[in-house]
Amino acid sequence: MKKSLALLLTCILALSLALAGCSSSTSKEDGKGGGSGEAKGGTLIYGKGGDAVGLDPAIVTDGESFIVTQQIFETLVKYGEDNTEIKPGLAESWDVSDDAKTYTFKLKTGIKFHDGSDFNADAVVKNFQRWAKSKDEGKFAYYASMFGGFEGDEGHVIKEVKAVDASTVEFTLNRPQAPFLKNIAMPTFAIASPAGLEKEGDGFTKNPSGTGPFKFKSWKPGDTIEVVKNEDYWQKGLPKLDGITFKVIKDNSARLNAVIKGEIDLMDGLNPSDISKVTGDDKLQLFERPSMNVGYFGFNVEKKPFDKKEVRQAISHLINKKEIIDNFFEGTAEPAKNPMPPSVSGYNDNIEDYDYDVEKAKELLKKAGYEKGFKMDLWAMPVPRPYMPDGQKVAEAIQASLKQVGIEANIVSYEWAAYLEKVQAGEAQSFMLGWTGDNGDADNFLYALLDKDNIGSNNYSRYANDEVHDLLIEAQSTADEAKRNELYGKAQEIIHDDAPWVPLVHSLPQLAGSKTVKGFVPHPTGSQSLINVSLEN
Repeated sequence: MKKSLALLLTCILALSLALAGCSSSTSKEDGKGGGSGEAKGGTLIYGKGGDAVGLDPAIVTDGESFIVTQQIFETLVKYGEDNTEIKPGLAESWDVSDDAKTYTFKLKTGIKFHDGSDFNADAVVKNFQRWAKSKDEGKFAYYASMFGGFEGDEGHVIKEVKAVDASTVEFTLNRPQAPFLKNIAMPTFAIASPAGLEKEGDGFTKNPSGTGPFKFKSWKPGDTIEVVKNEDYWQKGLPKLDGITFKVIKDNSARLNAVIKGEIDLMDGLNPSDISKVTGDDKLQLFERPSMNVGYFGFNVEKKPFDKKEVRQAISHLINKKEIIDNFFEGTAEPAKNPMPPSVSGYNDNIEDYDYDVEKAKELLKKAGYEKGFKMDLWAMPVPRPYMPDGQKVAEAIQASLKQVGIEANIVSYEWAAYLEKVQAGEAQSFMLGWTGDNGDADNFLYALLDKDNIGSNNYSRYANDEVHDLLIEAQSTADEAKRNELYGKAQEIIHDDAPWVPLVHSLPQLAGSKTVKGFVPHPTGSQSLINVSLEN
């Protein structure tokens, strides 16, 4: 926000620094990075464990992609800097009808896409039509997950999106959806250039055009993605950096060594065991991302023997979560018993977790007809994720636990993009994955990940329960928070008994960076725009 009076600027700066020091999601070393050095532009080098799957936010579901796309694209509304409160984005204001079925957005004007075409109401309509009319739940998995399918489907939430005039867009819903604003703030629903989509076709994911603070420059697969400052960005004075280079360094320890050597400025996926290396180095700072995630071991309930609930329950009794956390998280995680974290409203803390009990597991396997065990494939992630710093080692721990009852687990893995595609398609018998909440709502965990509507998109376990579905749709359609929480609580009870997953952990992801990095505030959703980040001399 620009003000002309120097005194006012001083007061605002002092207040912002004071608030920064109170935030739990800023650097543990020095808040948002205040210091005596002079902030400057330059290129930030951001180290991450895996490459992006693609740069069209509408067709990706992974954090490795979103950390890049959030620099290039923007949404109609957005989240707060360190929370999921809704703020104006490309829309400066909005009105909601009394029946909560009509949303009217007033758009900011004078904004251009990176390719020079105009951002306006028609561009918004064309983006939503692209998703709604596609009928491709594999390609547009998030749209199907968050809006109940596609145009013409019985459960589809959005009835119509129309341009009232060049700067006004009206959304009409088939039924109220309580988290609607939070949903459209998700980075997957960022507005892309219609001209760019038409010109590039399927190639848009490798040559994207949005309205964001940075423009796409280049992509060397498996190595680097470069974005550069959008000199015509609509928010004056931003971004502060001249550019960002996203550098793939697969090994967590090697990535930290690159920070220590000054080869990169900022990294995610810090091994919990390496925290002391960061806190003991006066040239580095430690960041902790607020926990809004779950790491889990999932079963494909359509494949034998995991089509039997007793088998899934038996394995739930075989996983020693405390041991996993002690060995691989070193105090930066807590055991999970539900498919959503305690930080999200509607969490059912009355549910009693499956205790670690080998004898109970044997009894359940005998009941299911697998007294002597069986052979299975256990798919393990090839890259570190915020909810699972080392998926391969956790898979090995699970493998050892299963062996106690005669279950022989063969660990399988693929390159990250292929891994996600194959699990989504139902090829995996069992698999390790996780989810970082996109919008802070229970719907984004329970409905997106475990409702029958989302088999083929984000429901990788292919779990279907009609009673759960009815509860989740009712919870979506009511604005009463207490009623929604009651419905979500009931759904969690059923899911717990059906055991399509073994929820493993809710983690506190650790990041590390040089002391020269200023203004970086880790967001609970797992990625964020780096618009306010700067480097200091």
